[in-house]
Amino acid sequence: QVQLVESGGGLVQAGDSLRLSCAASGGTYSNFQIAWFRRAPGKEREFVAAISRNGRIVTWADSVKGRFRISRANDKSTAYLQMNSLNPGDTAVYYCAADVDGGSLKSREDEYDYWGQGTQVTVSF
Repeated sequence: QVQLVESGGGLVQAGDSLRLSCAASGGTYSNFQIAWFRRAPGKEREFVAAISRNGRIVTWADSVKGRFRISRANDKSTAYLQMNSLNPGDTAVYYCAADVDGGSLKSREDEYDYWGQGTQVTVSF
């Protein structure tokens, strides 16, 4: 059974940076495509970014392009989301997800097989 655990969330001010981590256990990590999603208060969960198995291909939501960076370390079974120039609109619970089917990177949550519990990110003015 694959388990994903996010960490690194917290309360920051606008303009600050945070790095989230997603540690995986179970399965073969290098076989997973990894994505980050987020759910803001009162909104549906939305796609943030995804990364291919070997880390060479990434895709982003327009809302975070140029500010967030997704990466992974397969030797550590961990993915990261570096978030820069945070603003209050980034306040959300951030989730990592794993897709075991491969193929092109996916942005729909129903295409991901495993999910973490989420980590809260709050950005104040």
